[in-house]
Amino acid sequence: MAKVIAVSNHKGGVGKTTSVINIGAGLNKKDKKVLLVDLDPQANLSQSLNIEDPEFHVYGAIKGNYPLKPIEILKGLHIIPSVSELSSAEPELTSEAGREFILSELLEPVVNNYDYILIDCPPSLGLFTINAFTAADEIFIPMQAQYLALQGIGKLLALKDVIKKRLNSDLEIGGIFITQFDRRKILNRYVLETIESHFDDKVFNSYIRNNVALAEAPNEGLDIFRYQGNSIGAFDYMKLTNEILKKQSPGKKDTTT
Repeated sequence: MAKVIAVSNHKGGVGKTTSVINIGAGLNKKDKKVLLVDLDPQANLSQSLNIEDPEFHVYGAIKGNYPLKPIEILKGLHIIPSVSELSSAEPELTSEAGREFILSELLEPVVNNYDYILIDCPPSLGLFTINAFTAADEIFIPMQAQYLALQGIGKLLALKDVIKKRLNSDLEIGGIFITQFDRRKILNRYVLETIESHFDDKVFNSYIRNNVALAEAPNEGLDIFRYQGNSIGAFDYMKLTNEILKKQSPGKKDTTT
C-alpha cells in the first residue's frame, strides 16, 4: 500500500510544486512507483510536466464523472492532472455529505498500485487541502528560510490537529524542509536554526539551495533529473529523496546513489 504524502504550505512561492515533481522523480529513480496528484486549480504541477487540456483530470473525478485515470510521465511515475475548472468544485461541494473524504475514496482503488502518492495541495487551507490531509499519512511542509515563512505556519499545524482529531487519526507531520536556501545569508541561517529549534527532528537535514535549473526545468516539461541531472538542484533533491527513504525505512541503509 502506498505511503500518501500531502505537500502543503498555504504561503505561495515556497517551491511546493517543484518539490512534488522532483521528490516524485527522485523516488522514481530509486525504483519506486509514484503517483502525483495535482489538487491545485492553478494546475502548475500538470503544466510543469507539459500536460495541457487533459481528457481526464482530478476535477472530473471529484464530480463523479469517472474514476481517477493516471497519466504516465515515465515508467513507474504517473500523474492525476488538474484543470482550472477545479476552482468551481469547492462551492459545488458545499452541501455534499462527506465532502472531506472525496479524495480518500477516489484514491482507494489505486493506492495498492504505488509505493508513494504525493499530493500537491493548493496554497490555501480550504476544502482541497482538508481532503488531502484526510487522505494522507503524512504532511511534508516546504519552507523558505525567510522570517515571514515562520508567520502563519501555526494555522497549518492547527488544521492538521483538527483533521487528526476529527477525520484522520493517523495523520502526522512527516517532515519540514527548507527551499531556496543560501548559507551565505545570515537571515537564511538564522531562520533555519529557528525552525530546527521549534520542530527538532521534524526538520530534514537536507535542504534545497537556490538553483536556476530548478526554475528552468518546468519550461521544458521536465523534472530536474531529466533536465540537468548534474545540477545543484538535482543533487539536493536526490539527497532529500534519500533522506525520505531512510526515514520511511528506519534501520535500512541506502547504498544507492
